[in-house]
Amino acid sequence: MGFEVRECLDADVIKELFIEYSHIQGAESCFVSFDNELKDLAGFYKDGAMLIGYADAMPVACIAIRKINNEKCEAKRLFIKSEFRGNGYARKMLNAMLDKARELGFREVTFTTKPSVMSIGYELYKRMGFEEVSEKDGIVSMRMVLENMDMHCAHGGNCHE
Repeated sequence: MGFEVRECLDADVIKELFIEYSHIQGAESCFVSFDNELKDLAGFYKDGAMLIGYADAMPVACIAIRKINNEKCEAKRLFIKSEFRGNGYARKMLNAMLDKARELGFREVTFTTKPSVMSIGYELYKRMGFEEVSEKDGIVSMRMVLENMDMHCAHGGNCHE
């Protein structure tokens, strides 16, 4: 099965993936002001990016980058449809997001996750080099300082394993 990550050209496609993600039991606290986000995806992710993962041309995964300031962005909405999990797509989506964040000139990526609900993702984030910054009410904030890709690979980074 072929898998590729592309920038989102159709907001309806990513909107469907976001909505499916919002139905994960226990993840409700990750979707504060979700309706406002869905109403204006282009505005919400202005100067960032929305990426979609396709398995044999079918949209099965997503991740988005939201600009915080000129140096920092937030990764949001990493989601893989349940029937496509276990194929390494989350790592591919994260690597594509990190590449895009570098391309956009960001030096740091942050995000929040809920390990009690997304334990497999949480462990992947740690293996990929994200560090835990804080935890409150079961929600963990993580970050990664972005290096130039050549430096990242030279220093033992994951570099699309």
